[in-house]
Amino acid sequence: MKVEQLWEEYHEAVRKFVLHKTNRHPDADDIVQMTFMKAYEGLARLQDEEKRRAWIYQIARNSIVDHFRKTKRADALPEQVAMAEEEPAAACNSEAAEGMMSILARLPDKYREALELSELQGMSQKQLSEQLHLSYSGAKSRVQRGRELVREMMTSCRAIEADPYGNIIEYAVIHEEPKPKRKPRP
Repeated sequence: MKVEQLWEEYHEAVRKFVLHKTNRHPDADDIVQMTFMKAYEGLARLQDEEKRRAWIYQIARNSIVDHFRKTKRADALPEQVAMAEEEPAAACNSEAAEGMMSILARLPDKYREALELSELQGMSQKQLSEQLHLSYSGAKSRVQRGRELVREMMTSCRAIEADPYGNIIEYAVIHEEPKPKRKPRP
């Protein structure tokens, strides 16, 4: 694929994505430009053309993070991003996070521990395997099974609606007690 084709095919969609993720931050166009600069540099290394869309969006996500990391090292979020927390979607995200934490507390110990270490504390699955004295594939399986249980339990007692970007826009408690659809594997 040529550089011009990449721009023509994805520019508008990536721009909308960045504007949405940054809450229309004034630097959004700069972030889009940086995204495509990085994409152009790495285009030759893209091995699977079918994954091009996911690849360009991942570059956009990383560019957003990099931009705010550089401009606001330890400062508060930009005013536009901070305002997003006051919107109803942010309240849904907060409620959903609380709901997920209550679900996490109900998981069997081995799954809860694996998810807490990997998802909440940011431990890599390699580090997790060492910490829990498991094989690497065993650690990966435990995290995956834990995620499946959380998803099943969340959907059994909560109504969750997300936008195309994965942001929660509607959240409601249907039942207080979640029920897994199946028993976890030993």
